[in-house]
Amino acid sequence: MGAGHHHHHGHSHGHSHGHSHAHGSARNRRRLVWTLALAAVYMVAELVGGLMSNSLALLADAGHMLSDVGALALSLFALWMAQKPATPRHTYGYYRTEILAALANAATLIAISIVIFIEAFKRFYAPEPVMGLTVMWIAAGGLAVNVIGLLVLHGGKDESLNIRGAWLHMLTDALGSVGAILGGAAVWVMGWRWADPAVSVAIAVLVLYSSWHLLRESVGVLLEGTPAHIDLEAVRAAMAGVDGVEEVHDLHVWTITSGLDALSAHVVVGERALRRASGEILADLHCLLHDRFHLHHLTIQIEPRNFEEQRCVPLAGF
Repeated sequence: MGAGHHHHHGHSHGHSHGHSHAHGSARNRRRLVWTLALAAVYMVAELVGGLMSNSLALLADAGHMLSDVGALALSLFALWMAQKPATPRHTYGYYRTEILAALANAATLIAISIVIFIEAFKRFYAPEPVMGLTVMWIAAGGLAVNVIGLLVLHGGKDESLNIRGAWLHMLTDALGSVGAILGGAAVWVMGWRWADPAVSVAIAVLVLYSSWHLLRESVGVLLEGTPAHIDLEAVRAAMAGVDGVEEVHDLHVWTITSGLDALSAHVVVGERALRRASGEILADLHCLLHDRFHLHHLTIQIEPRNFEEQRCVPLAGF
């Protein structure tokens, strides 16, 4: 009976965890909506301004803003998808959509920076006149929008890879706006036409750098990599230390979506310990993994010793 009670206890924890996940995502949704609205309005302003003042740095920044808007929209879509209940075909539900959105964000950022590189090289060879003062004003407005976005998203960036993707977009964009302001100043004050493409290249490098990290992390989750904050050997040692456990094998820890990790393992239990009740051993393992490693989705197969050697004998007539 005690074992059954423990098992149920583990489950109630799982549910409360799921609830906090949902609560956080409602806050994150509001953050995203506000930032999205701001960015979309300003992107149009930068685009028009970039065309009027003939500034590649501004257009690069607008392109970056466009990727912001896309990123935010994707993140919102992913949050909405992640809320959909699990189905028999998708037993985890749609949590992974968040990670796919983060991956898509990274990919679009990389594509945009490549376009900016190509455009900037053309301009180095044939510099074009740029209206420096206009650039400065428009870029300053862009900077203000980015800073507001950064402040709004800041709270959610540690909870979710998805929000972190959006936050990174905003951060590189803010730095891009600073660059465009400096470039505008250089053109306006010093008359350096090359400053404009130079700044746009710097923006593109920034974008590449930030998206590379996002790309690596989202691909890591999709490849079922062990979460960075989990030391697999420590988990293995702790589990093997539970009374009655002789050996742990087939141990896997992976991420379903940001903040939601799962574990599966096979645990070999000796004969005497099996008589002691595997339920108690299971309860011990659950509590240990729950309290020390904050792992909630556990699948543990308890095996008697010599389990492997009993190969399945084909039945007559099959």
